[in-house]
Amino acid sequence: MNSQPSYLPIMFMGCTSDAGKSLVTALICRYLANTGLNVAPFKAQNMSNNAAVTREGGEIGRAQYLQALAANQIATIEMNPVLLKPHSDIGAQVIVNGEVSHQLNAIDWHQRKAILWPAVTASVERLQSKHQCLVIEGAGSPAEVNLRKSDIVNMELALHVDASVYLIADIDRGGAYAHLLGTWMCLSKQEQARVKGYVLNKFRGEQALLEDANHWILEKTGIPIVAVVPWTKHQLPEEDNFFHRNQWQAGATNIALVVYPYASNLDEFDPLIYQSGVNVVPMREWQDLSQYDAVILPGSKHVAESCKHLLSTGLDKAIIDAAHTGVRVLGICGGLQILGDKVLDPQHIEGEQFSGLSLLPITTEYDSNKVTIQRKVDWAGEQLNCYEIHHGKTQCTENLAPFVEVNNGWQHGQVQSSYLHDLFTNKSFRQHWLEGLGWRGQCEDWQDVIDKELDRLCEQLAEPLKQICEHAKLN
Repeated sequence: MNSQPSYLPIMFMGCTSDAGKSLVTALICRYLANTGLNVAPFKAQNMSNNAAVTREGGEIGRAQYLQALAANQIATIEMNPVLLKPHSDIGAQVIVNGEVSHQLNAIDWHQRKAILWPAVTASVERLQSKHQCLVIEGAGSPAEVNLRKSDIVNMELALHVDASVYLIADIDRGGAYAHLLGTWMCLSKQEQARVKGYVLNKFRGEQALLEDANHWILEKTGIPIVAVVPWTKHQLPEEDNFFHRNQWQAGATNIALVVYPYASNLDEFDPLIYQSGVNVVPMREWQDLSQYDAVILPGSKHVAESCKHLLSTGLDKAIIDAAHTGVRVLGICGGLQILGDKVLDPQHIEGEQFSGLSLLPITTEYDSNKVTIQRKVDWAGEQLNCYEIHHGKTQCTENLAPFVEVNNGWQHGQVQSSYLHDLFTNKSFRQHWLEGLGWRGQCEDWQDVIDKELDRLCEQLAEPLKQICEHAKLN
């Protein structure tokens, strides 16, 4: 048992998705950790195709992985016991305690709570036994009354752990006070009692202009605005959104990142996106790629659908033409499979077999076993920290040169492929790969960049973070 003084959990819920819960949770974790508190993040259920692999080989959301780093903790499956990975408009792979649950995939949504809730409560109780305080993130909005009976991530959890709840509204979008009032009104009396304060996020302007509205919401609900978080540019990973809208730039090293449906783990390319002199352009529709220095095909939660998108938009031909004209093409995980001749699916993991772009003589066969493992890979006298997360085994039908690791990646001319995620977070690999494109510069260690960015944001936003923690009596 943890013998240090303990505090009630603090929990952040949003009036809408993308209100800023994940970022505020990460920054509160770092702020409290910097005060010496033994703190850990928790999110009962996440929905995202951006997954990280923990040391024990389980999957959790990338946001909780970042929050663990912010809290100076090693990420564990307990921090996100349920992960939903969408693979269609109505379907998602269910990950429980880090592993795929084939049983739950076949059960109606509202019937899953009986199985998932014990996993959630067991995880949160284990974390509470090891840490002084939990910083908990909700999901979506607690005002989704259609999901109330199956709730395991918002108010049901807050009531279970006696959390102090803070509702976050994105004021940059407009309608923040209406969102706060409407969310509060959708809650039961018991749930309303758990809400201790409101947080206005992404604010631009003079805070004095908010005073009348702050008094209004206090009169309506009896709950105060405890902090206003200014809109702040940052380089931390975005879990579900890919906002980069760059276009080809003269004088830069231009990289086309193919963002097909169900593209996953896009934050692993942040080290390229934020690298000086490098311009990463998201590519969703056909474009002439011959002017680019490289094209990257990322991972995918539904490789067959991603490949269909390439065919329907003409991006398949653009990628093939680019490769034939000497543009470097790199496929990571699902992207590797797309670069091959075909993908066989005898167990109907994705429902069908399909042909790839035939830029590499490789064939993949899916099976029910899913590889999820952290890796330390020896490469060019260095050790790369990577991870794998994929279905299927791939065989090369010709004698190709390996790429990074034998039998786990192949290259032929300027076409490269690997099952290893997070290659570019490794400074030495990123330096080598970019220099091969003609880029000149000096790469930084990406983990140091993230760590410094967390501290910078905590310093820049010290006042609102302090206001939240003081109001929650976490001091």
